[in-house]
Amino acid sequence: MKRTLVLLTLNEIDGCRHFVPKLPKDSVNEIIAVDANSTDGTREYLESEGIRVLSQDKRGRGEAFRVAVRGSDGEAFVFFSPDGNEDEADIPKLFATLDAGADMVIASRFLPASKNEEDDVALPLRKWTNQAFTFLANTIWNRGKYVTDTINGYRGITRQAFERLAPQSMGYTIEYELTIRSWKNRLKIVEIPTIEGQRLAGETKGPSFQVGLTFVRFFLSELVRSN
Repeated sequence: MKRTLVLLTLNEIDGCRHFVPKLPKDSVNEIIAVDANSTDGTREYLESEGIRVLSQDKRGRGEAFRVAVRGSDGEAFVFFSPDGNEDEADIPKLFATLDAGADMVIASRFLPASKNEEDDVALPLRKWTNQAFTFLANTIWNRGKYVTDTINGYRGITRQAFERLAPQSMGYTIEYELTIRSWKNRLKIVEIPTIEGQRLAGETKGPSFQVGLTFVRFFLSELVRSN
């Protein structure tokens, strides 16, 4: 399968300068970026490195996924956010898992060999919230092996699976939607362990409380969907 690595960017110039030279270029057929109108030089830097940048007219992480798939002829995609949380060394493993027959592969922060950025925090509220949504989704829709990290954005998916699922989320629920609808459509999900790092610079693009409410609304909407 033709491998397309997708960089998701919005004002991530520091992260791009750190990660782009370290990307495993020999493991992919192409690297593209989807940029949501950065103003800090991110787009200009990526283009100077020979990376094709697709413009994202509508804001939202989910829209960025769709822009990437529409804008490439790749058959397998890995989505990578160059902010410091994700380990670029996992990129070849994610693609290899898709090549081995997975429809979707998730870099899990909660497997025994994994590490979550909040593991050493006294009150890891984000981690607990993620695990709560994961438990609910597994209980209701999963009939196979427990998936430990239904929400993490560091993942890969085949074009065939993405087009079959036709995700509609505009924002951060895109990954949760892909996981749930993969179960509903009996697609194969595989997880690999990952070590989550700390953000290199800037602030997260998703305020926890606001994003949490979005997930609640999405979860309730999926309960009443037939597929």
